[in-house]
Amino acid sequence: TGAARNHPRAYQTGARVSAPSVPEQESIDIEGERLHPLGLFVSFITGIPQLLFPMFAALFGTRGSGFSMPLIIGGVLLVSLLFRWISWLRFRFVLDEDDIRIEQGILNRTVRTIPYDRIQDISIEEKPLARLLGLGEVKFETGGGGSDDAKLSYVSMDRATALRDTIRARKSVETSALQHDADAVAAPPVFAMDNARVFTLGLYSFSLVIFAVLGGAAQQLDFLLPFDLWDIKDWIGMAKDRGVSINGIGVGARIAGAVFALIALIAIGVATGIIRTFLKDYGFRLDRTDRGFRRRRGLLTKTDVVMPVSRVQAASIVTGPVRKRRGWHALKFVSLAQDSKEESDHMVAPLATLDEIWPIMAEARIKAPDADMPFDRPSIGLWFDQWLLLVAILCAVAVGLYLKFNVIAWGALAVPILLGLHFWLDWRHRSSAQGDGQLFARYGWWQQQLNIARQVNVQSVSIRQGPLTRRRGVATVEFGIAGGTLSFAAIPLAQAIAIRDAVMDRVAPVDFSALASTTK
Repeated sequence: TGAARNHPRAYQTGARVSAPSVPEQESIDIEGERLHPLGLFVSFITGIPQLLFPMFAALFGTRGSGFSMPLIIGGVLLVSLLFRWISWLRFRFVLDEDDIRIEQGILNRTVRTIPYDRIQDISIEEKPLARLLGLGEVKFETGGGGSDDAKLSYVSMDRATALRDTIRARKSVETSALQHDADAVAAPPVFAMDNARVFTLGLYSFSLVIFAVLGGAAQQLDFLLPFDLWDIKDWIGMAKDRGVSINGIGVGARIAGAVFALIALIAIGVATGIIRTFLKDYGFRLDRTDRGFRRRRGLLTKTDVVMPVSRVQAASIVTGPVRKRRGWHALKFVSLAQDSKEESDHMVAPLATLDEIWPIMAEARIKAPDADMPFDRPSIGLWFDQWLLLVAILCAVAVGLYLKFNVIAWGALAVPILLGLHFWLDWRHRSSAQGDGQLFARYGWWQQQLNIARQVNVQSVSIRQGPLTRRRGVATVEFGIAGGTLSFAAIPLAQAIAIRDAVMDRVAPVDFSALASTTK
């Protein structure tokens, strides 16, 4: 049956084997292979937080019935473990010569077949508990649905690595690709971040997500509190019960309290950003392998992702007014598959200088813009029309408030000024250019972004006009790219048509099937 049957960490059923065009040690039973048994324990432990609501529901529903709390909680856990065990027994995956087949389901059986040539990304994720047990989660992406098309939770790390290498070998029909990527990364990384740079990135990653988490938890568990958490009257009543009068607090004390609260809010936001950044980007390393870019990062949950160079469709350089003054930027690649549930693009350099970014882009066959490349700024008339439209709406709202409630909305008078400043900054930071067979688009005054795409990667070109743009005689050119879009906003209609024709003349002769198969 081959070495796969004798593999100490392979758990297989059946007696027949396939005949792949790869070395014998990677053969596998066509009847299917089970996941690692310890993965059942990992899934059960990590799924306990999802059982909190069923536990509270069981406790509430059985109150007064004589059942003890440990017995009820134990029963919920036992039922969950039973269903996970049955699901584990009914799960199989098979590596055939041309595709991977995954069969799962307790009552309704589902068989999913994914051809190797459709798999765009194979990533290995090591969550904290799984890492302690030497397990990993293998995820397959085809870029068709914006999420993982299939995943194996969990297999041993040796098996996960072997699966990734085997699929790549059969996908490319190159047995030499079975060599593990670790052999190819003996050279220095293309980009890496030490702890000092990760800490710097955390300082720029201000986040108040902790309040959202605490607010959600308080809203779900507020029935356990002796007062209404969201009723300000309860808080005032609690203060009065302790001899504290709101009216007795001086103006100076109120101002000091407000300042202290603001400082505490900023401190919590900075600390949360630093913690989240270390959990996500600790040990960040980007290597260039024969198959593409290999990125590894994570403190508790370690991810190992390889993105083929041929899948890179565009590059996005992101910065902000604060970090830009220090020379810091971030580089993302627009790919056919998303990076994670939180990010649709692949982050390849979270905090880097431009001198570090340009070589990475060159590896992906994307050139940096020339220093003397002219960028065309769009017509400001469109932004002015949008500002006038919003001002008219605000004036109508202010008049309505005055006529209905006899209230003068003085605050509405300051809004047009702030809107005008926003529209002016947005227009000032928008520009576009084309040259060296590439498209360049800049936008954003707070989160400043430069998108670069090769014209040969453009799959469609659209010219869009609305009522305001037709009035000004301008249009927006949208370039369809697999995994994203790139647009030139508010340019003259004649220029938009000329750009569309020039790009399509360049794209029309391109054989996209041959382009996608190019890996170097």
